[in-house]
Amino acid sequence: MAGDAKEISAFSTTHWSIVLGAGQDNPAGAAVALERLCRIYWFPVYAFVRGRGSSHHDAEDLTQAFFTYLLEKEALKKLDPQKGKFRSFMLAALTNFLNNEWDKRQTLKRGGKIQIISLDETRAEELYSHEPVELLTPEKLFERRWAFAVVERVFARLKQEYAKTDKLKLFETLEHGLTREITQDVCAGSAASLAMNEGAVKVALHRLRRRYGELLREEIGQTVTIPEELNDEIRHLCAAIAN
Repeated sequence: MAGDAKEISAFSTTHWSIVLGAGQDNPAGAAVALERLCRIYWFPVYAFVRGRGSSHHDAEDLTQAFFTYLLEKEALKKLDPQKGKFRSFMLAALTNFLNNEWDKRQTLKRGGKIQIISLDETRAEELYSHEPVELLTPEKLFERRWAFAVVERVFARLKQEYAKTDKLKLFETLEHGLTREITQDVCAGSAASLAMNEGAVKVALHRLRRRYGELLREEIGQTVTIPEELNDEIRHLCAAIAN
């Protein structure tokens, strides 16, 4: 029961909290909240727009315009977190935005009056160029990039935790074990590099994987409204990455 309570408490501050904060009446607070969302989701949004046939310059403008639209049109004030997963909301909102004539008339000009966040368009296009776009629909591409964004945030948090406890070398030596099995030879080499015995390395790797799993569940927990959806979202994430 204690474990269940702990897991449920992790849902008190979620990405839904951020998006609802972006719809608040305080313009300054709304802008800060929306910028947080943009930093998390800008590349999945950008990739979706590119996948729909926009040039990379137009995709940057539309990505900026989408987040500005959410704020200026006050769409966020009407949201009900109980109606679905945050990932689904973002994809539906973006699809509606692009299908609506509003964006054809109101898309911000490059360097226009409002810029939610300064996007690195060179980096965006570099990332997009490595996507298997010919094999994925824009929707699948969005979900693939959403999944990678989650994993990248978890990886960064885990690395930061190890760095704070002066275990960065341990993390950097064992991090490849998060995505594949470690052979005996690799384990022996890691032990030598870390001046540890192989048994200690295996224990350290087990702890690293366990903490990675905890952070992954916590990160995905921020995008759902009830704990019962968590396992489904984890399975969805794994499937999106595998595609």
